[in-house]
Amino acid sequence: MKHFKVGRKAGFFFGGQDVGSEASRFTFAKLNLVMQAFWRLFCIWCLSICAYAATGSRPSIILITLDTTRADRMGFLESDRGLTPNLDVLARHSVVFSRAYSQVPLTPPSHAAILTATYPQFNHLRYMGEPLTKDLPYLPEILHRRGYHTAAFVGSMMLDPKNVTAIGFDRGFDTYDAGFHRRGPNEDRYHRVERRAGEVVDRALAWLSKHPPGPVFIWVHCYDPHGPYDPPEPYKSRFAEPYDGEIAYTDAAIGQLIAGLKSRGLYENSIIAVMSDHGEAFGEHGERHHGIFLYDETIHVPLLIKLPRERSRGTRVDARVRLVDVAPTILRVLNMPIPAAMQGKSLMSLIMKPSEDEASDRPAYAESIYGHRAFGWSTLRSWRTGKYLYVDAPKRELYDQSADRRAEHNIALNATAVSDTLSAQLDEFRSTTSRAGGTETNLNPEQAESLRALGYLPSNSGTPTGKEEASGTDPKDKIEVANLLHQALFEAEDGKYQDVVPKLEQVIKEEPGTNLAYLELGKAYLHLKQYDKAVPLLREAVAKLPEDAFAHYELGRALVETKQWTDAAPEFEAAVARSPKSAELCFYLAVVYERSNRIPEAMKEFHNTLQLDPNHFRANLLLGRLYGIQQQAAEALPFLRKAAKLQPDSAEAHQFLANAYLELGQQAAARRERAEADRLRGSEQPGDAQ
Repeated sequence: MKHFKVGRKAGFFFGGQDVGSEASRFTFAKLNLVMQAFWRLFCIWCLSICAYAATGSRPSIILITLDTTRADRMGFLESDRGLTPNLDVLARHSVVFSRAYSQVPLTPPSHAAILTATYPQFNHLRYMGEPLTKDLPYLPEILHRRGYHTAAFVGSMMLDPKNVTAIGFDRGFDTYDAGFHRRGPNEDRYHRVERRAGEVVDRALAWLSKHPPGPVFIWVHCYDPHGPYDPPEPYKSRFAEPYDGEIAYTDAAIGQLIAGLKSRGLYENSIIAVMSDHGEAFGEHGERHHGIFLYDETIHVPLLIKLPRERSRGTRVDARVRLVDVAPTILRVLNMPIPAAMQGKSLMSLIMKPSEDEASDRPAYAESIYGHRAFGWSTLRSWRTGKYLYVDAPKRELYDQSADRRAEHNIALNATAVSDTLSAQLDEFRSTTSRAGGTETNLNPEQAESLRALGYLPSNSGTPTGKEEASGTDPKDKIEVANLLHQALFEAEDGKYQDVVPKLEQVIKEEPGTNLAYLELGKAYLHLKQYDKAVPLLREAVAKLPEDAFAHYELGRALVETKQWTDAAPEFEAAVARSPKSAELCFYLAVVYERSNRIPEAMKEFHNTLQLDPNHFRANLLLGRLYGIQQQAAEALPFLRKAAKLQPDSAEAHQFLANAYLELGQQAAARRERAEADRLRGSEQPGDAQ
């Protein structure tokens, strides 16, 4: 609706002015814009109503996030590598957004931006370990309150609310399928910290087969393209680059998911949104990973949305959009109100009018605090608007991406006026989208260990926060240090500590202020049983990171290994004081107290351990043993029974139980437990309980 024909008498309605006058033409121009906006909203509303009417039910929503997936690997975004045939087919039935951008190149913060439609400076989830607070708008919860059955199936411990860095992400979900855990005997990473895309999809389809009637919201997260790259066969042999093999394998799993949706009648009337949380860098600007830089390698992401009944299929939107826009778009399609706190904007106007000039420049903000938190370097922030990419850094950067798509020629020094303007725009945007408050990352040792297993350093508690984030070393000058550290972390997870040592020594040589490197190097020497080298490094780590519970914990471990029990106790005490909710820290402190003959303190810490984790086998066993030694068999019995139940193949548990029963005069029970203990030890002639 571009024009409105109104007779000259219409001047009566506009203050008596003649419609041919300049003033009336201006008034009609404004009216024209208003009516166009109304028409656009009417079309969006009709689209939603049609979706409902088509099947008489509310559309289901399938949200698929592909971890660490570059946009330039997608066939539907003009890649010729042939990696994504299934996604390419889906794209032909969907709306494709060719210029979508992530807000953070890290998994938890990026998913927070997707699911809350808020920026990191507002939701305060900027790193790993900060919680997703209940006061934030959250798409799963919104849909759950509207009667949707909700389920999440994630492929990594990175998004497990029970373990590492996704605290609060399970809000609003009926089912949140994660369940990752620390290293167990003879377990590979696919049984601990991540699972293959095929297994994630199988779990999602199994849930769909059993879900009750009604619309569903399911989130399927595939972690495979994240390092270390290890695609299964035949993808490992088929592709020269393991990363490409991971993407091809993930695409095949998504194909199985789509087929499963179709067979269950959940495809036609569903919204299917597919996107990556961030990309991956292969050295284009020096970075070999992700998390620090904000160039297109890690910030430009694939995004497609299939609408119910394949409305607007084949539409390609070349306007710049953001991941924070996804949730409002879904709500708009469902004709649901968009919470005022959501900062993203619905993409439906672009879908309905993809070529309109006024909508072609939606500025995109991104930030990375990783370099600051892990190394003490400056935080980076980027601003994409018009043809420019501006990066706010100690040595600021400006790229004209109309002529320099790969951002290889920094023109900031030659275009200071443009740089100043974009810097001011960025500052103004952050000012209007920030929210006061926030929490500091405070991972316990188990969480920090899990984070390193995924290739990330925990937050360096020795680095400053707040306004000082923008100061410090420019990450561009030290990126090789980060590369070495990331490689060392992956090698440490594989137990290659001999390879880890020289890399970390090089990091300390090049960047002595990398406090966490001392901790990681000391830990590597600890695993190599080179305690004479481990102890001084860990003392240095404690000196540099006095508030870091993990530093105290590792030093305490090293002192225990060298039988310095008296010196170890203060370190574990400091660790517990800084992370009082860690069952493992309380347990180790109890053991140190026991070895130091501080029995009352030991028993108190064993009880504290069991308050935090009632199923802690060793705490139950050793507390029961201590009660037994003090001839308090009745008090020992429940703890020893629990230990034997937790690990029925423990000869120790059955032996201690036998001793307790004997003291209580329960001879038959004592003989039974002693016989079981001897059987487990392989003894041929079990004797009487002592």
